[in-house]
Amino acid sequence: MTTSDVRAALLSADPKLSKFSPLPRILAFDEFDSGTHGWTELLGNYNGRGDLSTVDDHMRDFRPPQLSACNFFDIGTHGALSGTYALKLATRPYKGHTAVAIRRLTMSGRGLVQLETYFAFKSEATLGGGAELDSFGDVQWDGNTHPSEAQFGAFTVATDLCGDGGLRYHTVARYQNTDMDNHFTRRWMAPTVPEPTPREHFEGKVKLEYAADFTAPNPEDWQQFGEPQELCYNEVPTKVNWHYLRWLIDTDKRKNVELQVNDRVMDMRDVPVPPYEERYETLENLLNFYFSVRTHSSVRNFLFLDSVLISVDW
Repeated sequence: MTTSDVRAALLSADPKLSKFSPLPRILAFDEFDSGTHGWTELLGNYNGRGDLSTVDDHMRDFRPPQLSACNFFDIGTHGALSGTYALKLATRPYKGHTAVAIRRLTMSGRGLVQLETYFAFKSEATLGGGAELDSFGDVQWDGNTHPSEAQFGAFTVATDLCGDGGLRYHTVARYQNTDMDNHFTRRWMAPTVPEPTPREHFEGKVKLEYAADFTAPNPEDWQQFGEPQELCYNEVPTKVNWHYLRWLIDTDKRKNVELQVNDRVMDMRDVPVPPYEERYETLENLLNFYFSVRTHSSVRNFLFLDSVLISVDW
């Protein structure tokens, strides 16, 4: 029996790990039933006096992730895939608002990096009101489909990477459920430009408003990849069905590789990874991961993460 055989046997016998397909070295295994494991709120940069009013408007209110037992008004405690608690990202009920959770690491090598997770996405349930709430966007309630599905905007998984003499770049994959007019698009997208930076704001080059899209504010700077994909919303906002996501990137080539969501595998090797023009100091070997959820309506949107596993081939 080879070392690979032993490893495969150990992974397959572990109920916590056997639902993943990790690369040879596991950097982090975050099962949120046991805590937040270092996933925290993303906050924009501020001055040397700790004055939070100096944080850019579009980055000052991303809201912290929190542990959630997935409690709902109609069914009680739903619980997570792997226990009671999931990590919940929750937006405010403000069109364009984004909630972000970030995990901060550094790289001890270069090569393949893989993130796997089990996730669910939901809009907040609405109680009361009139018959007008039975319709939203492209959905008229008919007993099976529910208007809350059209109230969910988008979620994103992304990295923030820097190395090789301060070259900084992001790899990004976003699932857009609806456009800003609340029409279904159900497509995967990636930006063709790097994120605006606090220094650009400080130097007067960029000034984004509250709830602007911090990843790439201009909708024209996003490019679709793969074919549209319908995920499992499951009719009402209080049914939680967990999806598998596996995302592979290559930090040696600074490229995307592929994205798998349930049974769909998408080739991402031609998806652009735009770098910043300027070189960065103090960020060498930066290896950050983040998830975000963005509402395109005045309804809170949620992204639930059961667990995250990050593995590498170096």
